[in-house]
Order: sequence, then structure tokens, then C-alpha cells
Amino acid sequence: MHSFLSTSIGDVFVGKSSVLIDLAHFLSENYSNSAKIVLVDSNTIAYCFPILAEAIPELKEVELIEVEPGEGSKDLEICAHIWQTLSELNIDRHAVIINLGGGVVTDLGGFVAAIYKRGVDCINVPTSLLAQVDASVGSKNGIDFMGFKNQLGAFTPPKGVFVCIDFLRTLDKRQLISGMAEVFKHGLIADSAYFNEVVAQLNDIDFEKVVFKSIAIKHQIVTNDPFEKGERKKLNFGHTAGHAIESLSLEKGVELLHGEAIAIGMLIEIELSLLKGLFSVQQQKEVYSLYQSFFPLFAIKESDIEAIIQRSKQDKKNRGEVFQFTLLESIGKAIINQEISNKEYYQAIINYNNQLTL
Repeated sequence: MHSFLSTSIGDVFVGKSSVLIDLAHFLSENYSNSAKIVLVDSNTIAYCFPILAEAIPELKEVELIEVEPGEGSKDLEICAHIWQTLSELNIDRHAVIINLGGGVVTDLGGFVAAIYKRGVDCINVPTSLLAQVDASVGSKNGIDFMGFKNQLGAFTPPKGVFVCIDFLRTLDKRQLISGMAEVFKHGLIADSAYFNEVVAQLNDIDFEKVVFKSIAIKHQIVTNDPFEKGERKKLNFGHTAGHAIESLSLEKGVELLHGEAIAIGMLIEIELSLLKGLFSVQQQKEVYSLYQSFFPLFAIKESDIEAIIQRSKQDKKNRGEVFQFTLLESIGKAIINQEISNKEYYQAIINYNNQLTL
């Protein structure tokens, strides 16, 4: 299968190695006389860039800018280093930055491109499952600031997203499982049939079909609400709690992948959905059973609950001091702008912990 979505937020190509040929044509048609820079991390420069350069020989001679893998690279100091490098290379506004990596690289590269000389073009070539189904699509980019996840950012669409399924072969099992958090999320918020279809094929996933379907769900939501004024907030299900947990884990030096944190966040927000009388106990047990067999869940220390709540106050959906969560009415149906009190949030985390011991 080789599929293509032409959108107002950039073109998205999904397929196997043929997608890299599409990228070659895209570069030739749009950037034949432009400087090209490839942003990589130390994993993608070793495992993915050789594949990209083999498919597009002209990229063998381009400038590579390398960052360390992991959330720690989404930092202003790293941005300044990249901007300094671009300036020293005399990169002009007609250049294109190719972001070759997972969600950290596409977030970071998109932000760098949006700010440098008031904006240069970028192209995303996502290499992790999480980036392919979520981070690289939808025009959001950002970096962390003062310990808060994605505190600085912009809505700046890449000119194209080229999703090569073959890059998933470079991932270890943990990274693949982390990416499945966003796959499950798309089904939970928008399409129960898709959720059930993915669950039914967990032992033999057709990643090409799964990636395309998840992108199609996100694309439809983002097209309807590109600047997150309404419907797009559905995509934040699991992220209010999940981002706070991820930020706290980074501060404590606990290695927790983004998808792992979001999985925990989704379960906490399902507990909130139960507290508000929106979600059924039967469906709660169904999701818990799946997640406990799939993700590395852990109980949250009671001494950390208040820190998580305080960090969640920086969530961009909030209005003033009021938490506004995206919750679930059922599998396949999300509801936005649900006001939650500190007491309800605290109780939901306690309830989550209790579910893990059952």
C-alpha cells in the first residue's frame, strides 16, 4: 500500500521504501536550489540516515546537525546551538530543514524552523511509531521550558510528512509499544471500530494500515480545528495527566517514554470520566486489562500526587485556575472542556493506583 493525503497543513505520504522516492521528487520539485539541512539524533544518524541517503544520493553531501536522543534535547539551549550552527553556515530563508527522527526531533526541528529568520521550511521524516502516527502530523511543534512539557511552541505546518514504515524496523520493542499509546488513543477518542480492530491484531499488527488510519483520524480532526479552539482538544486525551507525569519523571531521573506516560495519563483520565458519570465500569475494565498487559504501568506515590496536580496547572487547555480535561463518554467518543477540581483529580489518581492492585 502506498497512500497519500494532500492537506492544507502539508502533504502526508505513507508507505514503505517508495515514500523516500516521493521525498526525492518533492525535494527536486520544490528545493532544487535550496540549502538542505538534516536534523538527526545519535540513533537516527546511525540507523536511518544511511537508508535515506541511499534512496536520495544528493543528501549524502548535506549538513547534518545531531542532537542527543530523548526529551532532554527539547531545550532552549539546544535550539540556540542549532540556530548558531545555521547562522554560521549562512543558511538563508529559502533553505529546508529535514527532521529525521522521532517526536523529539520533529518537535524540536519544527520549532527551530519556525523561529529561524522568521521561518524556514521544514519536512518531517518520522522514524518512530509515535512520531509517525502523531507527533510529525498536525503542525504543532514545541520545546520544554522550566520543567513544563511543550511550554514554548507554535502552530507551523511542515511542507510535507514522509512516513516510511520500514524505519519501524530500527526500533526496539519498548519504543514500538510506546508508540501504540497514541494508536489506542485515536481509537478511544474517535473510532471504536478502529480500537477493536487494533486490539484484535496485536499479535500481528499491519503497521502500514494502522499508521495510515491513525494519521487519517488525526488529519480529519486537525483539518476541522487547526488551532485547537474546539474539536482538536480531543487529541489531548491522556496528555494533561500524562505530560505532568512525564515532566516529573524527568525531574526525578526516572526513565519514562512519552507513550508510557500518556498510557498512565489515559487511565487516570478514564478514572475522571468515571467520577463524572460519563464512562462505564465495563469499558474501564476493558481498557485497564489491555493497558496492564501492554504498557509498563506503575503506581504513583501519594507524595507525588500534589506535584502532578500542580504541574497540570500549566496545561494549555486550562482557563485560569480551572482544569479543563478531555474525557471519554465511551470507547470511540471523547468530550472536551470538562471542568475538574483538585479534589476530583487527586481522587482519580488514588483510584488509578487502586486499580493496579486488583
